[in-house]
Amino acid sequence: MTWFLDLRANNHGGPPAREVMVRESTNKRYEYRTIRDLITAIRGKNVLFGTHGFNVNRQHGIDSLENWGNLLALGDSALFIGILWAGDSRWVPVLDYPFEGNEAITSAHLLAPFLDGYFTEAVSLSFASHSLGARLVLETIHRLRRSVKRLTLMAGAIEDNCLNKEYKEAAAKVAEISVLASHRDDVLKLAFPVANPVANIISREHPYWQGALGYDGPNTPYSPNIRAGWQIPDQWDYGHGDYLGGRPPALAPPVTIPQPTSPLLSSKPAWSAGFVSTRFLPLATVLTVHR
Repeated sequence: MTWFLDLRANNHGGPPAREVMVRESTNKRYEYRTIRDLITAIRGKNVLFGTHGFNVNRQHGIDSLENWGNLLALGDSALFIGILWAGDSRWVPVLDYPFEGNEAITSAHLLAPFLDGYFTEAVSLSFASHSLGARLVLETIHRLRRSVKRLTLMAGAIEDNCLNKEYKEAAAKVAEISVLASHRDDVLKLAFPVANPVANIISREHPYWQGALGYDGPNTPYSPNIRAGWQIPDQWDYGHGDYLGGRPPALAPPVTIPQPTSPLLSSKPAWSAGFVSTRFLPLATVLTVHR
């Protein structure tokens, strides 16, 4: 059973919806729920929102977030809620990601007041995003009246200086920020040409540099609330689609910081779920949940 906040007007493509729809997926049935049902579910809970990236239709979003959410180890005091938004590709996947950013921002304008209005009984709010979902959650946090407990940005298809420039005020509202980045992410090499080794004649400190947060991690200066340890070992071959993925067989033990010498993974989505779980809860609590 997974709760969803659906910001889509259509199953495929199209603009964002005009209002947030509350849904629940149970045994592959995607059904409407009331605001009253939602408030009952979140009351007294630490809520973790997770969202997908661009070029994802409604059903793909439901499947990937539900499967990934089932890999999380958050304990009884927490509730995972998936966020669906209209990030489908208009023309060519990857290359039109800047235009899908408009849908991410518009969706955030819809989501933020909804959270302010109906999540007052939740103990805390945290976010985890994949790809261009980073812009959706950062814009949402920017517009929220309340602060955010934790934020994890996975494979962020957004500029690497977003946390100290465009979304500096949003980042300051988060108690703790974690980033996952990979040099094996070929999608971000295409979407952010300067991340491509062919274009690396421009240094990262150059004013015209445009790198991806999910490729090389955040640009300096680092805010004190950004936790160290974001670069996934190259030998793990972590691609853009490996963070949420499909149906991994088992939940891998969570880790706090990826180590370059760590052994190869049997399940990449399970590892990213373990990473977010570890950052969401104190390590001792997560290990207790796994027992």
